[in-house]
Amino acid sequence: MRILVVEDEKKVASFIKRGLEEEGYAVDVAYDGDDGLDLAEHTPYDLILMDVMLPKKDGITVIREMRGRDIATPVLCLTAKDTVDDIVQGLDSGSDDYLTKPFAFAELLARVRALIRRGTQDRGAELRFADLRLDPVTHKVWRSEKEIDLTSKEYALLEYMMRNPNQVLTRTMIAEHVWDYTFDSFTNII
Repeated sequence: MRILVVEDEKKVASFIKRGLEEEGYAVDVAYDGDDGLDLAEHTPYDLILMDVMLPKKDGITVIREMRGRDIATPVLCLTAKDTVDDIVQGLDSGSDDYLTKPFAFAELLARVRALIRRGTQDRGAELRFADLRLDPVTHKVWRSEKEIDLTSKEYALLEYMMRNPNQVLTRTMIAEHVWDYTFDSFTNII
């Protein structure tokens, strides 16, 4: 699963990115609204975490422009703005959820899982190929009825391959979807 974090505070962005990666997610970061909109438009994400107060273009404007361009990726607003009017504005702009700062990382993870779960229900929660089953919500994999333990990269690679069955996947395609944004596609790791 690939997540975009749009957050101008570099320490907060780094904290969120590291925590999500430890949970097995591939994470890209944008530090302003323009870059966030560009990444959202050109990269398929499973979820976007959007700060509201961003340089260049605020998060509410970015979300409205995304929705205007038919980008239906779920969005979770992360912001210090905590009045009822702020929350209503965030949700009415097209975001799917709203979390005020400061927040507990466990709550953020629960909201991430819930939003991704809703998104995967549209695509069928469990992926199957031959006798292999993968549950993108719980990150569990089975061959026949035996559960298989995978590292986060192994899981991300398997999920990407199962979402694209019977297709040729290039090293660049795998690098962009499984490894992070700055991955050197000329390495022999793939």
